[in-house]
Amino acid sequence: MIVLPFKIAKPEKNSFVFQIDDTHPFYDKLHQHEEIQISLIVEGEGTLIVGDTVNSFKKGDIFIIGSAIPHVFKSDIKASESSYMLTLFFTYKSFGKDFFELEELQEVTTFFKRSKHGFKITSKKKIASDVFFQLEKSTKLNQLILLLQLLKICSNASYKSLSSFIYDKKYSDNEGNRMRTIFEYTMNNFTQKITLEEISTIANMTKNAFCKYFKKRTNKTYFQFLMELRIENACKLLISDKEASIAGIAEQCGYYNISNFNRQFQIYKQQSPSEFRNSFL
Repeated sequence: MIVLPFKIAKPEKNSFVFQIDDTHPFYDKLHQHEEIQISLIVEGEGTLIVGDTVNSFKKGDIFIIGSAIPHVFKSDIKASESSYMLTLFFTYKSFGKDFFELEELQEVTTFFKRSKHGFKITSKKKIASDVFFQLEKSTKLNQLILLLQLLKICSNASYKSLSSFIYDKKYSDNEGNRMRTIFEYTMNNFTQKITLEEISTIANMTKNAFCKYFKKRTNKTYFQFLMELRIENACKLLISDKEASIAGIAEQCGYYNISNFNRQFQIYKQQSPSEFRNSFL
């Protein structure tokens, strides 16, 4: 069983790794690694947790996940029949500890600053995607050149931060296993009622200890996280299933009280479910 943290498999003399993930679904265990990760979603959609934040992913998205940030891609197997992702892994010191300190590379300093909390580019995606597709058929030297091009594109693109808080310590194996179990259980059961007693038992902790433990590592309460997970999934359904009733979608996402759903949606998205849906018509 792979546990948190783990190392990216890399040949000894390689300074970076280009990886193709075509398994369906994607690897869905919470994990972290030393390498910075740049990923293009070629096919598939689902939920992405980065640090303290719940996000969604879909075809065409490009994500940058910084060193040691806990994250997990949870594919929605009902929404997409396949999953395909291209990823580059490297560290700040992959090419020597002073490489990115060179004057010629100061243009990409912004990339590394943004990567500390993870980010998603919101412009220049077509240009960046074209670079990714060239990587598959390129020599090692050309892959290095293309990687630098990607860093430049991502530095200059508009972006959205993925996480607002990063736990400043790497997880131990035991801690990683526990956090993975918590996230895994929640992502598999968020459509049902989850009580504090239930999730504390899953984590093998008292209720009080669990609350402190989760808050310290995510900067939010467990039920804030659960609410965000439910609302993000509701957003996907509001966009993808225009015929479904809002009450029906609320129930699919674990809300059995429509007033409570509307109130929490408004808090998280600063608009009502109807307003959110209409913005995509």
